[in-house]
Amino acid sequence: MKVTGVTTHLLTAKLSQPFSYSRARYDTRTAMLVEIETDEGISGWGECYGPARMTRAVVDELGSMIIGSDPLNVEYLWADLYSRLRDHGQKGLLIEGLSGIDIALWDIRGKYFGVPSWQLLGGRMRSEVQAYATGLYRRDRGTPVQYLVEEALSYVEQGFTAMKLKVGFGVEEDYNVTCAIREAIGPDIMLMVDANHAYDAVAAIQLARRIEQFDISWFEEPVPPEDLDGYIRVKAATTIPLAGGECEFTRYGFKNVLTAGAMDIIQPDICAAGGLTECKKISDMAQTFGIRTNPHVWGSGVGIAASLQWIAMVPTHTPISLSPSQPLLEFDQTEHPVRQAILQTPVTHQRGIVTVPTEPGLGIEINRDALEFFKQ
Repeated sequence: MKVTGVTTHLLTAKLSQPFSYSRARYDTRTAMLVEIETDEGISGWGECYGPARMTRAVVDELGSMIIGSDPLNVEYLWADLYSRLRDHGQKGLLIEGLSGIDIALWDIRGKYFGVPSWQLLGGRMRSEVQAYATGLYRRDRGTPVQYLVEEALSYVEQGFTAMKLKVGFGVEEDYNVTCAIREAIGPDIMLMVDANHAYDAVAAIQLARRIEQFDISWFEEPVPPEDLDGYIRVKAATTIPLAGGECEFTRYGFKNVLTAGAMDIIQPDICAAGGLTECKKISDMAQTFGIRTNPHVWGSGVGIAASLQWIAMVPTHTPISLSPSQPLLEFDQTEHPVRQAILQTPVTHQRGIVTVPTEPGLGIEINRDALEFFKQ
């Protein structure tokens, strides 16, 4: 079997209501999908995290390098592409492009052998996963405490037992909103906060100490990703576990995070950190350091499906026992018209639980009418 074509699909959709996090505002959602075709009629799908037009250019270039290659030779193709481009970027856009290609190759591999991708990577640790709702962003209009509490309660009504709040809007503002949401949802719902690296260590420590009383399950990206010393300072100053890593890449980048002892929880994104090939290595490596892995997931149904293939294999957070602590699936609840429309069968949750697919490859089929509708 040979690769005969690599096609990029840039999809975009305007939002009915813009939303913001600490450093940016969205009025449009995009997705950059990778389709790899073979001479045996098997196609695979992947997705790239990051600026869609930029990752598209990367994949167009990388894709030309694998035409004629055996798509089943995934490990070699990853190493070959990485080595060719090592001088020009071991992080960022190049790895995001490589991630989408790698995911598509694993989709092909699973379809070729007639099994889900997780089966070829060693088998699964779990058949279903608890999802947490990612939402609670800021809107252009309204009072944040009011509309965020209403949104948080809607997640509880849907059956979610965990959710993540966006912070980074000022220590006092963040404290007031966190307090209001904790009071509204009660003590039994897991609550995480995410500053999207809007703070320096001084402000992050101030916020962490103010909100410790609210039983926060993790404080995500309190400081910029390159400031590992800042992570270490915040980690030493609070009892809240620190999480981060969505802006880190490959096992080499995460080696530095782990050896520094900067985080309690790492959050690689499979569509950015290197695809299935690399993320399996990253989560296994983290276990040897006693560090938890909770994948970052922010994209379309292709990225969600790929993340489920990986999370099926992520090691338990505690040793296997009668009740081990398990990784969580980030389940974006913000408006994203492309997300589920491109799948013939959407990935859904039932009372906050998502089933790991058992169909071949990523376990999804693409709706080409939706591709045509959203393409740019």
